[in-house]
Amino acid sequence: MNPRVKAVKPGADYRLRITFSNGEKGTYDCRPLLDFGVFQELRDDAYFQQARAENGTVVWPHEQDICPDTLYLDSEKPKKSRPNKQTPKRRRS
Repeated sequence: MNPRVKAVKPGADYRLRITFSNGEKGTYDCRPLLDFGVFQELRDDAYFQQARAENGTVVWPHEQDICPDTLYLDSEKPKKSRPNKQTPKRRRS
């Protein structure tokens, strides 16, 4: 089972900044949804900004929601930086 939404912050340009239950963060772009049925209402920025986390997903007041698996799998996650691994120096005897 994929992590669920713990917190969401609606941002500019129809993007959601999401914190998932496993501590990962991601950004989900809602623009591809805006031409479909119930999601057309999200075009109103004031309404889009009312997004909130509820029951492990993102919801809006008129009952629009996005599958939490979709949010997790399709969100852009920050690239993890690799620790700078240095080879330990050998001690000479």
